[in-house]
Amino acid sequence: MADKTFFIDTTRCTACRGCQIACKEWNQNPATTTKNWGSFQNPEDLSFVTYKLVRFSEVVSDGELRWYFFPDQCRHCIEPPCKDIAESLGYKKAITKDEATGAVIFNEKVKIKQQDFEEIKDSCPFNIPRYDAKKMAIAKCTMCIDRVSNGLVPACVKTCPTGTMNFGDRSQMLALANKRLKELKAEHPKAQLLNAEDVRTIFLVIDDSEKYYEFAKSHGPLGITRLVAMKKLISPLVRLTGLKG
Repeated sequence: MADKTFFIDTTRCTACRGCQIACKEWNQNPATTTKNWGSFQNPEDLSFVTYKLVRFSEVVSDGELRWYFFPDQCRHCIEPPCKDIAESLGYKKAITKDEATGAVIFNEKVKIKQQDFEEIKDSCPFNIPRYDAKKMAIAKCTMCIDRVSNGLVPACVKTCPTGTMNFGDRSQMLALANKRLKELKAEHPKAQLLNAEDVRTIFLVIDDSEKYYEFAKSHGPLGITRLVAMKKLISPLVRLTGLKG
């Protein structure tokens, strides 16, 4: 099976939230109690049982009101820093990378201490990992690895009615993403692919990424950053001595 990638074309998103619901249904995750908090975005954020969330951003620019929709989910980084940090903390089987697809998988059966989870979460430039304190477990998008392993596309992609969500072999998705970017550049000079070379969930946006979501784009290098490397180096010593660093 070839390396897989999502291509998410935000210009085609109508915020129907079909992907969000399909994700819940396929993973058999419980519904989340929502409330009117001043935004059409509901629930307010990702959680241990919400892997997919269509974010709504309302921006006034040059006197014009604009909506930005962002179907947020794990980026399945090619070199996932969360995996490196988990391993440096001694959780060798908590986060794995599927060799066939490249999917980054969290093992909910592995018990993780709260303070260690915070380190794992802090390593993610996209603010994705979520924690259940009672279960002492972490969770996020699984790339619907059970579906993909059986020749199906992820549930969010299957249900998308507009072509926002796309999924397939990485080479094909990169070609599709670059083709679409070229089509949009003339009318939208700020159009860009977010971290396309480093992640397996590639977003196409037509404005500054911050207008969509604070963590839409990583503004630093992904993978083994200097901070991650240092944590990997000193974590065994920290655990041995009981010191906190």
